[in-house]
Amino acid sequence: MTQQRTTATHHDNQHHCGLDADLARLLGRPATRRQSLRWLCAGVGAAALPVAGCGGGGDGSADGYGISTSTTTTGAGTTGGGSAACSVIPEETGGPYPGDGTNRNANGVANALVLSGIVRSDIRASVAGASGVAQGVPLTIRLRIENVAQGCAAAEGAAVYLWHCTREGGYSMYSSGIVDENYLRGVQEADSDGWVTFTTIFPGCYDGRMPHVHFEVYPTLARSTSAANRVKTSQFAFPLATLNEAYASSGYATSVRNLARISYATDNVFSDGTDLQMASVSGNATQGYTATLAVGVSF
Repeated sequence: MTQQRTTATHHDNQHHCGLDADLARLLGRPATRRQSLRWLCAGVGAAALPVAGCGGGGDGSADGYGISTSTTTTGAGTTGGGSAACSVIPEETGGPYPGDGTNRNANGVANALVLSGIVRSDIRASVAGASGVAQGVPLTIRLRIENVAQGCAAAEGAAVYLWHCTREGGYSMYSSGIVDENYLRGVQEADSDGWVTFTTIFPGCYDGRMPHVHFEVYPTLARSTSAANRVKTSQFAFPLATLNEAYASSGYATSVRNLARISYATDNVFSDGTDLQMASVSGNATQGYTATLAVGVSF
């Protein structure tokens, strides 16, 4: 599916000042931010969908949406999870490489949202005339977008713009050698059950950050043409056991070294907790992984 897009003009200055500035901004947030996110929809009873990666107990079974309600580790992969009431996922920095029209690269304004072909499920190859293909361990990302304002009902028709780094830790549209590529970026419209699915590769770990995936949520596909219309910017993480397993694969040697120097406790985004941002992961490094997360947004 291809679309002609219009250039976004909104500029978000606070996301592009580097790790030190991001850390200072995060430390300045109220200490009760996480607490205010919990149990927003406790009154919806059986209609509430457990959010993946929220801690707590469980019997290890999956709910009706394939999202695990406990944390387990097996030889076939690691599942991080838990249970929680209907909650809004934390707002996080889009970082210095959003490619959503809010900053510039070596070629000018970096805006993947206006590219022909950017609305797609498989994001491993570049579009719009670029020909690069990202290599790495296969990864399927499944996000269920939920409207917290409606008891976490499926947000059918919402759109997600998602991006992450290569296995070497670089970002298309910005990093040396791949400025003219746009792979590992894509937009998807949520189906009737609120799901968006991306086929990609497992991201690497670059120095100073725990491995993560960025995404922005938009109210509709039509409004995803401009970053000014985004209603949520956030990130999600992966269980440490999954990271160690994936990074034993060819091409991830740098990630092994970088991961040894960082932790979720010292990461400038996840140091205040990953309750609502830890994906449930199944699979293995040979056959590929599937990462699943429920994303609560208030429309």
